[in-house]
Amino acid sequence: MDVLGSLGLALLFITLISLELSLAQQTGTITRHYEFNIVMINVTRLCHTKSIATVNGKFPGPSIVAREGDQLVIRVINHVQNNITLHWHGVRQLRSAWADGPAYITQCPIQTGHSYVYNYTIVGQRGTLWWHAHISWMRSTIYGPIIILPKLGVPYPFSKPNKEVPIILGEWFNSDSEAIINQALQTGGGPNVSEAYTINGLPGPLYNCLAKDTFKLNVKPGKVYLLRIINAVLNDELFFSIANHSLTTVDVDAIYVKPFTTDTILIGPGQTTNVLLHTKSNIPNAAFLMLARPYATGNGTFDNSTVAGILHYKNPNKSSVNYKNLPVLLKPTLPSLNDTEFATNFTNKLRSLATKQFPANVPLKKDKKFFFTVGLGTSPCPKNQTCQGPNGAMFKASVNNVSFVMPATALLQSHFSGQSNGVYSPNFPMIPLNQFNYTGTPPNNSMVSNGTKVVVLPFNTSVELVMQDTSILGVESHPLHLHGFNFFVVGQGYGNYDPVIDPTKFNLVDPVERNTVGVPVGGWVAIRFLADNPGVWFMHCHLEVHTSWGLKMAWLVLDGSLPNQKLPPPPSDLPQC
Repeated sequence: MDVLGSLGLALLFITLISLELSLAQQTGTITRHYEFNIVMINVTRLCHTKSIATVNGKFPGPSIVAREGDQLVIRVINHVQNNITLHWHGVRQLRSAWADGPAYITQCPIQTGHSYVYNYTIVGQRGTLWWHAHISWMRSTIYGPIIILPKLGVPYPFSKPNKEVPIILGEWFNSDSEAIINQALQTGGGPNVSEAYTINGLPGPLYNCLAKDTFKLNVKPGKVYLLRIINAVLNDELFFSIANHSLTTVDVDAIYVKPFTTDTILIGPGQTTNVLLHTKSNIPNAAFLMLARPYATGNGTFDNSTVAGILHYKNPNKSSVNYKNLPVLLKPTLPSLNDTEFATNFTNKLRSLATKQFPANVPLKKDKKFFFTVGLGTSPCPKNQTCQGPNGAMFKASVNNVSFVMPATALLQSHFSGQSNGVYSPNFPMIPLNQFNYTGTPPNNSMVSNGTKVVVLPFNTSVELVMQDTSILGVESHPLHLHGFNFFVVGQGYGNYDPVIDPTKFNLVDPVERNTVGVPVGGWVAIRFLADNPGVWFMHCHLEVHTSWGLKMAWLVLDGSLPNQKLPPPPSDLPQC
């Protein structure tokens, strides 16, 4: 090809790009391409160096930034020895179940040396979500934020911030997290806990060793900052607060809420919370601690330490603060570790905006009603083995007394191909098979059954689901995450759910809309959602140890009758088992 021909092609390419950008500006949408390489890097925290799996060599991983309506095309290449999948936590994945990511649910894992392209569109969502590995405990180091901006020309329904800052609450294990959970599953006992919590990958000055590993947020007086807070911790709900500053909650799980101001927020693993921080005016050079530590309801082991970051008022006319002189830094007062009253009051304040622009489309009818018990139990210790669970048994967790067994091939692939026989059974119980006083005296039998069972729903089924905590091995809060859907939290309470009295108190006007909700310790929560998204959708506790023990299940939503109600065929590069 001659030079003029090459130049013509180049000009045509530029013209096409210009047309695409012009169209994007008109519609407010664009296709955004990312490449995620899963690689090992050496990282030092708490004076301990270890090799961890990361995306593009970053810990935490890179941010995905998009606008509502954008298409995301993310090529993931696996360069490590572990099998990998990535989940885009909270993304609705409308008719794109092949891109959801949970291993052996919607796809087989990406094996070493292979790749997979996740292709999906952000529909009707704006705010903060996040992405993470969704196989075993690999998400302890593989995670990052998804920042969804409103469509072009659409303002926030609150004060426009001067700056937006992701705050990712994570943790650090000196040991390999995969070895930790594998040992726990082999022995039947509880896993070792992490050495520290982290803010944006840094443990902060309250832990021993490198105080320089501290997240610092430099701010200016009299400004508004939008903090996009994500709880990426494996097994703990967390309190978060900044000394001498209030936080105004405006968004949870990428859904706007009625703003309310608080000194402390509660955020469960998997959840996101956007807050406005109004910095003080006319303040001298000063620094304040931001702290996070657990809200703990169970009897299991957990890290009860506190991670700290520093909010620093940057005044160019003053010398910098000496962070080593910690007594001069003001500390916030966090609730006690088991302050359930605070947790209840905080969650009760969360309400949808319920405006014309951002309506709360709560399903008012109920095509199907389900009652699920969630909690811990045990299974017998294998012969010729010593187990470290309760009474020499092995820890198990279950929904309706069924501890989910992961299949050898992905549920969605087997369903779509019509080869589900022997992979799963479509008879997950709608109510507990064994009924008892769920939050009273525990039953003598703590044994749970095992199975790979799903609930089958016709397209557009309106679902009401009540999830009830149990006291079999002690009551405990459980953050439950539903893939593929948002749901409305229409009611919650303590003790046993009363199917006659409690529904009369449901909020069907402005309940909070979420993708992850805490089942209260020794209580229940009621949610409603419309099953308008064909595919197989995982639901599980986001306490990773409980998921590992089997507190998970799946919903299979069938195709509708119209072309836009059917799941498209799988992409050609879908990994095989």
